[in-house]
Amino acid sequence: MAAAEHFQDESYRARVAAEKGIYEDCVKVHDLPQIFHYWSNKYIRPKLEAFGFSTPNDMFKKYLLEQAQRRPQGVLRFASIGAGNCDLEVALASHLRTQGISGFVIDCLELNPTMLERGRAAAAGGGVEEHIHVVEADFNQWTPAHEYDAVLANQALHHVLNLEGLFGQIKSCLKPHGSFIISDIIGRNGHLRWPEALDIVHEFWRKLPPSYRFNPVLNRYEELYENWDCSQESFEGIRSQDILPLLLADFHFRLFVGFANVIDPFTDRAFGHNFDVKAAWDRAFIDQVHARDEQEMIAGHIKPTHMVAVVGNDLDAPTQFHEPLGPEFCVRSTYDSEPAAGTQMQKNAYEWHSWPHSPQDELEIACRRLRAAEDRIQQRTEVAKELTKELEERTAWALRLDKELEERTAWALRLDKELAQQTAWAQELNGELERLAWARKLYRFARKVYRSVRPRHSPES
Repeated sequence: MAAAEHFQDESYRARVAAEKGIYEDCVKVHDLPQIFHYWSNKYIRPKLEAFGFSTPNDMFKKYLLEQAQRRPQGVLRFASIGAGNCDLEVALASHLRTQGISGFVIDCLELNPTMLERGRAAAAGGGVEEHIHVVEADFNQWTPAHEYDAVLANQALHHVLNLEGLFGQIKSCLKPHGSFIISDIIGRNGHLRWPEALDIVHEFWRKLPPSYRFNPVLNRYEELYENWDCSQESFEGIRSQDILPLLLADFHFRLFVGFANVIDPFTDRAFGHNFDVKAAWDRAFIDQVHARDEQEMIAGHIKPTHMVAVVGNDLDAPTQFHEPLGPEFCVRSTYDSEPAAGTQMQKNAYEWHSWPHSPQDELEIACRRLRAAEDRIQQRTEVAKELTKELEERTAWALRLDKELEERTAWALRLDKELAQQTAWAQELNGELERLAWARKLYRFARKVYRSVRPRHSPES
């Protein structure tokens, strides 16, 4: 199937609709559990600070400012792929303004028009609307309208199906010495774990108390961590594993920081909220998982699932990274089929002695979380019932309106028929009137002739 045809087929349109629906009401796109911030501040921040910034957002500020300072004359143009609500872009525009940079525009590309409206409002609220240009676009089919000093992608590339096409467009539209600045997920497609990482996740999962195994996002208890493919319906993680190899093929890396793998399930939205950042056991558990993660990545047994990077077309620029985790080292060499894993784990899914609470306390915590989940389900059920009732009422109203429309249409047709008859009668009457006028005119003429002739004859004749 040709690329253009592929982006018009039914499954692609369904994914687009699902993607829009997921983020329609998502105001805080990057809202993460407190335990994530504990882990990232303790372990990831030092890795980033070695290169002159503390967070991924600070990386965007650093390298965007670098591009601005490189070209002090003229208007700078930047593009942001998958800008969402434009939170980052508004912050970047404000930062550049505080640094004395005013001649620039950021094209914010986003599939979801609702998010772009929030971005436009945020730009106006931040006083930087002149620098923010929102563009509703599907970056699977995007063709740049400008050349760019820098292109940004903040947690967007793992939503892209046509990576080859997008990277080709970015490569061609970057100005000389331009930068492609990235923060993204590069693990297995659908955010699955590869078998070698899944085994380690299951190893630590056995140490988790039952109350920590509840997934509030999906409202389910996972006795054994479920290796779920979240790309089945939307674009989430659709081609994550291809991002790094394709970047290596198309660009030169100036900066690469790869990190995290096994730690992901324990710090993300699905299970991270179960951890109490104030509890010593919880922090110690995360510390242990991170230490094992680092050990296995450095040994090359598993590969990072996250990266921040700066790439471009300048082949002579040195590549900065933490040894041995360079970009080539962090590519998983083969995508073998997944062997059966976790069979033994299912037989003995718990390490009772490792828990921070007594079994009785743990049961109470687990029941409390299950009740909270039940309450959420009940609330959603009530909302669904209200929506169903409203839908039924609107459907009944629409049916009544349709019936009334049919009746009015029939009445209009009758009126139209009657009007046609009246028009025909009026036209016939008009013809009669014309003949009557002609007759009157003839009569007047005849009388005139008669009067003119009458005096010539005598009465006797």
